[in-house]
Amino acid sequence: MDAFIAQFESAFLAAKQAVLSPTFIYQVIAILSIYVLAWLVSSSLRKQFSWTREAPAEGAHVIKLKMYRLGGTLFPIFTITLLKLTSVLGKQYQLDAWLLEVAVVVAIMIFLNSFIRAFVESKGIANFLRWVGLPIVFLHMIDVLPAVIDALEAISINIGNVSVSAYGVARVTIFGILLFWLGRASSVMGKDIIRNHEKLDVTTKEVFSKLFEVVLFCVIFLLLLNIMGINLTALAVFGGALGVGLGLGLQSIASNFISGIIILLDRSLTVGDFVELDDGSKGFVREFKMRYAVLETYDGKDILVPNEKFISSLLINWTHKDPKQRYRIDFSVAYKTDIRAMVEILKEAVSEHPQVISGPDIPFEERPDCEIDSFGDSGVNMFVEFWMEGIDDGKNRVGGDLLLIVFETLREHNIEIPFPQREVRVINEEAISLRNTTP
Repeated sequence: MDAFIAQFESAFLAAKQAVLSPTFIYQVIAILSIYVLAWLVSSSLRKQFSWTREAPAEGAHVIKLKMYRLGGTLFPIFTITLLKLTSVLGKQYQLDAWLLEVAVVVAIMIFLNSFIRAFVESKGIANFLRWVGLPIVFLHMIDVLPAVIDALEAISINIGNVSVSAYGVARVTIFGILLFWLGRASSVMGKDIIRNHEKLDVTTKEVFSKLFEVVLFCVIFLLLLNIMGINLTALAVFGGALGVGLGLGLQSIASNFISGIIILLDRSLTVGDFVELDDGSKGFVREFKMRYAVLETYDGKDILVPNEKFISSLLINWTHKDPKQRYRIDFSVAYKTDIRAMVEILKEAVSEHPQVISGPDIPFEERPDCEIDSFGDSGVNMFVEFWMEGIDDGKNRVGGDLLLIVFETLREHNIEIPFPQREVRVINEEAISLRNTTP
């Protein structure tokens, strides 16, 4: 106990002397000056650029948001740089810069915590980095991490010819979590950057985003194998055999993946197209996946169609080259109707619908038209043709509106809409009269 008290008193005396020494005062003044200088330089630099000076509006490009947040790290970066530079210069001039070194460690820890808070959106990953990543960095900066690694390596078990240590398990776990989080975050950000690129069309954006995602996760998987200590050269032969086996067993998945790439490259199908499959399914293409495409129907259902089906079967793309479509509605009028006058009346009435393409500047073949279809049993069968933007369904339910317009227009002009009629003729009227008079 006496030895412990003596050591404590000695340490306290040394600390007191260090605090009261001129060197300590110089270092405190240097640290305060560095913080003030770093703040002035970072503030002046942030004002020079609009992407760091003004906060981006809601819904702004992901790069603008990241750059604005990155501008907030200029102050701690300058502070850490100046503190480290001053510490190195102090050592060269035989100055015991222990306080500057402590200030560097503290500044780095504060900077990393701020960086996590600003850039890591996942709450679970943020807590993992704070409670696992920051302590590891701190142990590394105070040169204690090698001793911890040696202690973890001493804790090991042998499973056959394989030695599994606590350090190996911890390393694979930590780096595995970090790599897959970085891969997912990079994939999301990379795809956002590609899809927001104004000079690329929708098809090219989808191709690049899918290829970027596949390549990124392949690289992450190879890095994780390297961290686990697996020799990738030794896996070459096994990987070839495994690839053949997977190719035979998973040829349907591989076929759908290759079909998706082909569809995106030849631009036969893009996001937003309205397509009809050979089985009668219809819908808008909303998203391409590695194995299938998502079709959204007008009744709110999502149809997952394998990519191979778009290539191997009949496909009708209603909006591939031109969003304009032609439709027709059928009706009948009585034989006594003045057909020529009625046709002009209906053309004018149909042209007033806001979604029907009409006007003097429209080509004649795309203007609303009314023609005779056939002569029926009860009346003249007519039809109205019209062009419109998009599909006649869902919100663009133009056909039903035009049927009502035709019906109201015919009634307004006293034009009769016939109904099925049958004419009965009595051939032998005398026989019927005798039958009725017989008691």
